[in-house]
Amino acid sequence: MAGIEKITDQIIEEAKLSAASKVENARKEAEEILENARQECLKMEAEASEKEENLKKTHESRVKSSADQQRKRALLQAKQEIIKEVIDEAYRELKSQDSNSYFQIIEKLVKTYALPESGEIYFSKKDLSRMPQNFSEKIEKAAKESGGTLKLMKEARQIEDGFILVYGGIEENCTFRALLDAKKDQLQDQVNRILFM
Repeated sequence: MAGIEKITDQIIEEAKLSAASKVENARKEAEEILENARQECLKMEAEASEKEENLKKTHESRVKSSADQQRKRALLQAKQEIIKEVIDEAYRELKSQDSNSYFQIIEKLVKTYALPESGEIYFSKKDLSRMPQNFSEKIEKAAKESGGTLKLMKEARQIEDGFILVYGGIEENCTFRALLDAKKDQLQDQVNRILFM
C-alpha cells in the first residue's frame, strides 16, 4: 500500500503544483486584462477630454466669429450712415449757395452736361426769377464750347434746383439730387477714403 500512497501523494502533489501554476497564470491573465481595461479607460477619458476641448474651442470660435460679424456689420452701417450724412450735407450746401455762387455752379454743370446738339434748358420757377441778367448768354457760350446750342426756356419745371436738358424729346435730369444720386457710388467711395482710410 505504501506504493499506492506514494503514487497518490505524487499525483496530489502534481495536481497541487499544476493547480497553483494554473491559478498563478489565471491571476496574471486577470491582472493583464485589468491593466488593459485601465489603459483603455484612460485612453477613452483622454479622447473624451480632447473631444470636449475641441468642441469648446469650436464653440468659442463660432461665438467669436459671430461677434466679429456683428461688429463688422454695425461698423459698416455706421460708416454708411456717416457717408450718407456727408453727402446730404453737401447737397444742402449746394442748395444754400448765394445766387452768384449757385449760378456759377450751374454754369459749370451746363459746360459738363451740354451735348454737341441743339437743345433746350429748363429751370425751376425760383431759379428763373433770380437768374442773373446775362446768364442766358453764359448758357449759350457753354453750349457752343460743347459744339451745340441751348435755348433757355421761360417755362418753369417742377424741380428744386439745377436744370433739365432736353435734346430731341429726351430729357436729362441735371438737378443736384439727380446728379448726386447718379454719382452716389463714386461719392461714397471718395467719402469713405477721406474719412476712414
